[in-house]
Amino acid sequence: MGRGRQKAKATRQARDIKYYSPATDLSALERELGKNRGNNAASPSPADVPYESDYSDYEDKYADEEDEDDQRHIS
Repeated sequence: MGRGRQKAKATRQARDIKYYSPATDLSALERELGKNRGNNAASPSPADVPYESDYSDYEDKYADEEDEDDQRHIS
């Protein structure tokens, strides 16, 4: 018979948590977001970052292997 009380208590606690809305300090949130806007100006935006990496350092290093691959293909 104790299960009924336990379930009722769990249901009540779940309902309390679901509908709980603490007081929000909007001025503190605005200050925090204002700080982040100033910091983002220093970092580049995703549009400024090149999509492809620079592979020129590896081009000379692996140039010989490409020639070998061409000879392996069966025509």
